[in-house]
Amino acid sequence: MAKIVRVDLIMVDLKPKVKRVDAIQSFVSQETPIVRITDADGAVGTGYSYTIGTGGPSVMALLERTLAPAIIGREADEIEAIWRDLLFLTHATSVGAITAIAMAAIDTALWDLKARRLGMPLHRLAGGAQREIALYTTEGGWLHLEESALVEDALRAKAAGFGGAKLKVGRPLHEDVSRIAAVREAVGPGFEIFTDANQAFNVDQAIRRARAYEGLDIGWLEEPLPADDISGHVRLSQHTSVPIAVGESLYSVSHFREYLQHHAASIIQVDVGRIGGITPWLKVAHMAEAFNIAVCPHFLMELHVSLCAAVPNARWVEYIPQLDAITNEGMRIVDGKALPSDAPGLGIAWDFAAIERLAVQASNVTIQ
Repeated sequence: MAKIVRVDLIMVDLKPKVKRVDAIQSFVSQETPIVRITDADGAVGTGYSYTIGTGGPSVMALLERTLAPAIIGREADEIEAIWRDLLFLTHATSVGAITAIAMAAIDTALWDLKARRLGMPLHRLAGGAQREIALYTTEGGWLHLEESALVEDALRAKAAGFGGAKLKVGRPLHEDVSRIAAVREAVGPGFEIFTDANQAFNVDQAIRRARAYEGLDIGWLEEPLPADDISGHVRLSQHTSVPIAVGESLYSVSHFREYLQHHAASIIQVDVGRIGGITPWLKVAHMAEAFNIAVCPHFLMELHVSLCAAVPNARWVEYIPQLDAITNEGMRIVDGKALPSDAPGLGIAWDFAAIERLAVQASNVTIQ
């Protein structure tokens, strides 16, 4: 491998194709920091992360002023060492979302660079455990949609071969139950229905709602409580047969360890863009495997498909198209299953002309 000589930073602001409303927010913007790392031999790796409409300029400032300068001159294949050094460099702001998101953009670029130089797809370089992953859709389950729209979307997903659909919850309890029941009646027993509360409830509300959902045969209740309430998740898990899913709002490996040790969740939804990159994502996935718990990552399907294929305990990829506006081709789907790309690198076909056209911020750091 060769030393890093240049880091290019660019951010695009991607607009979701559909209106997205959940129990705590409505977002119309997805700031996407993109990092391109060039080594002394001219090889380039591209990585990225994201925010939901706020924090992007702060992520870019941390990348430009602190993280990118710190990796200039480093050996590009020392990914673990670089990740740990950056974590300690930013110890005053770790653990935290801005730092983790910034580190994810660099770490994913380093993995892309290594995979490209080796001529290997990420899913093989990182493990090569599976060839396809089941898909469920979230795009038609938003909280503002009427019951009939939820049913129509779930039926379309089922007809397309998808294995499930996710519905946002957080309306009055009787409305949530009615909406879930309508979808269950329409799709029948062989199709998974997942629910997502986006941290909207307190413990007593979550226990009551989980019990009300039990008769509807749902696959999981996602983020029922604030992510830092581990004891609340323990209590909830002890009072319901519904699997509890957590992870998209956790930003360190240690937080996942606490959930697993306390049996506070039975589905792990680690997000590569929020945990700090591929390096810690793999640690979490393998730790969950040791607890015999499935990984079903949040968002970033274009990257998570390869990571899910790399580990044996990944069960689902979440279908939410994110990168269509800045890629030349999308994630491969065959018979409702997600297939990782066999192209060297992350498996994402970037459209760099589109990225430059949509850029809202850009800079670079080079070797002196």
